[in-house]
Amino acid sequence: MNRSQRGAWPYLFLTPAIVLFTLFLAVPIGYTLYLATRRTRVSGLGLGRGARREVFVGFDNVAAALADGDLWAGWLRVLGYGTLVLVVMLGLALLFALLLDSTRVRLARFSRIAIFLPYAVPGVAATLLWGFLYLPSLSPIRDVLDIDFLGATTVTYSMANVAVWGGTGFNMLVLYTTLRAIPRDLYEAARLDGASELQIAVRVKIPLLTPAIILTTVFSIIATIQVFTEPTTLRPLTNTISSTWSPLMKVYRDAFTTGDLYSAAATSIVIAAISLVLSFGFLRIVRDRAFGEG
Repeated sequence: MNRSQRGAWPYLFLTPAIVLFTLFLAVPIGYTLYLATRRTRVSGLGLGRGARREVFVGFDNVAAALADGDLWAGWLRVLGYGTLVLVVMLGLALLFALLLDSTRVRLARFSRIAIFLPYAVPGVAATLLWGFLYLPSLSPIRDVLDIDFLGATTVTYSMANVAVWGGTGFNMLVLYTTLRAIPRDLYEAARLDGASELQIAVRVKIPLLTPAIILTTVFSIIATIQVFTEPTTLRPLTNTISSTWSPLMKVYRDAFTTGDLYSAAATSIVIAAISLVLSFGFLRIVRDRAFGEG
């Protein structure tokens, strides 16, 4: 086998991944960009051959999406929702990971499974489960707590509860796995220096967990921006969730309710751009702080 034949083997193994990437990522992105620059133009009464034709409009659809008040109202709602979810979910995930990594914890294996199990429940099923618990006529906890879980002022917290319940286990597992990879000698050295378990957690474990915390935060930011399942599933149960509650719900409405694929594509591009800005902005801030402290 000559050198050129040996050099072709890596590309042969990469072929399935390249084909899948092209078919299910590159082509849809390209088609979305194509639709975002097009618009149907109607001539006359719109009857007959050639009365409706697709024309190139440049960035007019994107400009219209950026000027849409419903989109920015949805972003504000998602911002409040996301802040609540990120703080509570990642805080609980870190707390559970530290507790499970403690030498004094009991039933660690059962606890890991119990915390992770909600993540294995599909999002639609989990939202329906909580939705029935929120309904006044079915909920066994509504009368006890006397809270309207689907009211205008509480529905965001109710949706955040579903996200926290389902996502804490996954993030906990990522952080816990990272903790288990840290050499135990570091903890023993800290104990010999007189550090308590709390001091070890705060001054040793959490600093070493920083890369994993950053990773889970970025993934959680992206998932929060793309929130769709919870509001869409709960929407039939209450009139406090509009069809444009989140940006992705607006895309769904434009594409499948009003049939405006061009507007939906343009809005998708805006959402993707904002997601990139927020994710890379967070990474930039973290990197600057790390180098600044260093």
